Amino acid sequence: MSAALVKELRERTGLGLLECKKALSEANGDVDAAIEALRKSSGMKAAKRAGRTAADGVVAIQIAGDGSFGAMVEVNSETDFVARDENFLGFVSSVVGKVFEDRIADVQTLAAGETEDARQALVQKIGENIGVRRVVTYEASDGVVGGYVHGNNRIAVLVSLKGGSHELARDVAMHVAAVSPQVVSADDMPAEQVAKEREIYEAQAQDSGKPPEIIKKMIDGRIRKFLLENSLIEQAFVKDPDTTVGKLVSEAGAEVLGFTRFEVGEGIEVEKVDFAAEVAAQLGN
Repeated sequence: MSAALVKELRERTGLGLLECKKALSEANGDVDAAIEALRKSSGMKAAKRAGRTAADGVVAIQIAGDGSFGAMVEVNSETDFVARDENFLGFVSSVVGKVFEDRIADVQTLAAGETEDARQALVQKIGENIGVRRVVTYEASDGVVGGYVHGNNRIAVLVSLKGGSHELARDVAMHVAAVSPQVVSADDMPAEQVAKEREIYEAQAQDSGKPPEIIKKMIDGRIRKFLLENSLIEQAFVKDPDTTVGKLVSEAGAEVLGFTRFEVGEGIEVEKVDFAAEVAAQLGN
């Protein structure tokens, strides 16, 4: 095969020299036919790569200029190196744009369209497992949606306010990114979460030797502290610890309706590989 044909195929697919040469040879020098064959075979490769854990990546947001709507996504890769790749970042931009434009509220809907074809093509080109893990959207009918993405593109927050301004919403989102509250107010904390915390505190208090009525007061106090520490509106505002987020928002005539915080890879279990043992095992075979 001519060097020009190989070069063209490599530029169009991003695949290696030998793989391109082989594909062109099997396609009798027809670049388009070679690409079609590679897509079929790389589909199998992509399926194999799908079994590998993708726990790195980036988060991204897109918000309407008038603050009426916002979208946020997490897209994962296997390594930080790929998470900084221009092709990967371009794909992330297209994903958040698609979610924003089509008001897509779940990953399943997103995966049913052209985004999945683009993902498969990127897996083929880059050689890592890549996946859209989460999406979320907020719409403000009587307020504003704001957001914040931390400088490393690994933490992002969307906030929905009733009333308020773009600046206020961004300040609240920045606070959520830094402090990571669980709920807007104590009343929003799931009952099962409170019960779990109470069970832990009860177990810790059993060995205190204190009377039951004192233990009960201790546990109730710890529960109150837990709720205060994890409720957004009760937390000291990160940019001004002398006021709470709730006071900041109410003084602006606003109300926090909801928030979502994405941090890349949170909750994903990554298998730890003992490379020395792996090499030793291979040498022993």
